[in-house]
Amino acid sequence: QVQLVESGGGLVQAGGSLRLSCAASGRFIRILAMYWYRQAPGKQRELVAGITTGGDTNYADFVKGRFAISRDIRERTMSLQMNSLQPEDTANYVCMMKLPGSNHWGQGTQVTVSS
Repeated sequence: QVQLVESGGGLVQAGGSLRLSCAASGRFIRILAMYWYRQAPGKQRELVAGITTGGDTNYADFVKGRFAISRDIRERTMSLQMNSLQPEDTANYVCMMKLPGSNHWGQGTQVTVSS
């Protein structure tokens, strides 16, 4: 069984910060890449950031330098540091892990940013 568990979401005031984490467990050896997606009610799921096992990163344009993605290979975790949060960042943030033959999704952690 492969499992992803997100944590770190919560309620924060505009301008504040949160740090999300995604922990992977199960019988697998190699992770090709991990990603953070988010989805707000009534909107499509969108890619926020991604990172490969080699450390290459990519970010959505709307991050504008506010977010930083990182990973710990030994601990099989991924983090997303989110700064200068705005109400439009409110969404369910979901971790996705890409393995050689399959993709796996967590259930998400809710981020709510108040005005």
